[in-house]
Amino acid sequence: MELLNNPKRKVLAMIAIVIMVLAAGMVALLVISPSAIADPSSSKFAFARIMDAEGDAVGVAMMTQRKDEVRVFAWTKGLTPGRHGIHIHAVGLCDLAAFATAGGHFNPEMKQHGLHNPEGAHGGDLPNLEVRENGIGILHASNDRISLPEGPKNSLFDDDGSALVIHAAEDDQVTDPTGNSGARIACGVIQAK
Repeated sequence: MELLNNPKRKVLAMIAIVIMVLAAGMVALLVISPSAIADPSSSKFAFARIMDAEGDAVGVAMMTQRKDEVRVFAWTKGLTPGRHGIHIHAVGLCDLAAFATAGGHFNPEMKQHGLHNPEGAHGGDLPNLEVRENGIGILHASNDRISLPEGPKNSLFDDDGSALVIHAAEDDQVTDPTGNSGARIACGVIQAK
């Protein structure tokens, strides 16, 4: 118990618990829905390995289809503390180092950018990623403007796929087209599982 009196060890223990819970959740998804793996058109689970401009892994994201919405969970490490814009982009490519190949935001309905924009939001708009002082970032969000199964207009698995992109600055959730969220600093191709 004395080890847990150290604040750094408490944080590490909490991170380990989160990772174990996520791993157990992924195993449960695989056991409960093996057909989602065998048939990508019925996919209800997706993931992205997020890498920085040097190609180093800085996080992961998992997405699950739940009725009419997709739940998005992302975990990152080593990013600058503060809020960072995080969006689903229209193309499933993450070429180093500027990640320009990911295209613009996923926006099949041709809306304006921002969760607070009366003319929006893009399908790929998400709340900001909150990165703590220790460099750990966590996002948990729901999005009813996207889907995982192939076929619907709002599917992330269209002909050119999709990517999750993290930006250098906070997204103001209003300004079109990117919320003034700055340069792209990390990217992960979204893959069906």
